Amino acid sequence: MALFIDTSALYSALSSRDEHHQAARSVWAELLSGDEPLITDNYILVETNALLGRRVGFQAVRDFQTDFVPILQVFWVDEALHERAMAALLTAGTRDLSLVDCVSFELMRGLGIARVFAFDAHFVQQGFRCIP
Repeated sequence: MALFIDTSALYSALSSRDEHHQAARSVWAELLSGDEPLITDNYILVETNALLGRRVGFQAVRDFQTDFVPILQVFWVDEALHERAMAALLTAGTRDLSLVDCVSFELMRGLGIARVFAFDAHFVQQGFRCIP
């Protein structure tokens, strides 16, 4: 069974100032000792790099790229997935949801992934189970 990895978890694991930092580091260590595929998408990579660069600094971007990304199985968003996610975003009609979130939801549904490592309540609202 695969586990989706969200920006909120990656950012928390890499930012010592984040309120979820200790929990994120603990979960990440557990995930590394397991054999469960860790899935994400390239929009998550872009979003995580932007947040880390802006809020933490370039060393965090480097750490993410060298220590985290190689462990992740990255799905690249194609035009069809992007369009489905955009349609979901426009249908939702709320500022609280992002295109990156909608891409994640669509990808997870398409791959049959029910669990996500995230600190984002939108996943629970969409029917996914968050860890921790």
